Amino acid sequence: MFFSRSGPVDWLVVCLGNPGDKYEGTRHNVGFMVADALGDRGNFPIQRLKHRALTGTAVIGGCRAMVMKPVTFMNLSGEAVGEAARFYKIPADHVLVVSDDVSLPVGKLRIRTGGSAGGHNGLKNIIQHLGTDQFPRIKVGVGQKPHPDYDMADWVLGKFQGEDKKAIDAAVSRAADAVACYLQDGPAKAMNRFN
Repeated sequence: MFFSRSGPVDWLVVCLGNPGDKYEGTRHNVGFMVADALGDRGNFPIQRLKHRALTGTAVIGGCRAMVMKPVTFMNLSGEAVGEAARFYKIPADHVLVVSDDVSLPVGKLRIRTGGSAGGHNGLKNIIQHLGTDQFPRIKVGVGQKPHPDYDMADWVLGKFQGEDKKAIDAAVSRAADAVACYLQDGPAKAMNRFN
């Protein structure tokens, strides 16, 4: 399923999060956790700084992919994505974005081939830089904030606890499976299996 190989890439797998120790393990960093899971499985480091992202290149699901962890902070993720997509001449439908989603229960996955940002600032910025919302994404549910008055930033920058932590660990592993499935078998199969 995985092995490293240099050369041109066919896919960008963009895993969203915020750089720095203080954000590790937070709801907003689920994308980074999926990137790390992919790197661990395929035994390829995601540490080469290119296109304003930590990157690692490997064959995933039979396709040459660059896995990216943008270091721009979430709200400017599109800068890294746009730059890499232009450099490698990757069309938007080959930019697979992995992000957190507060509208899904903790640990639930949802795969889409396009659509609005749904209030997610990282996705909003990627749409702006790619000039389209027609790029695939794997959303990992991090749960809704506990009550309407709770600050959204505090919620997404909070860490998983207890049962939520167990659920998210399982979801990160499934999301890594979903990335490989999407690249190898396409959206319909991936959606059937993981949605």
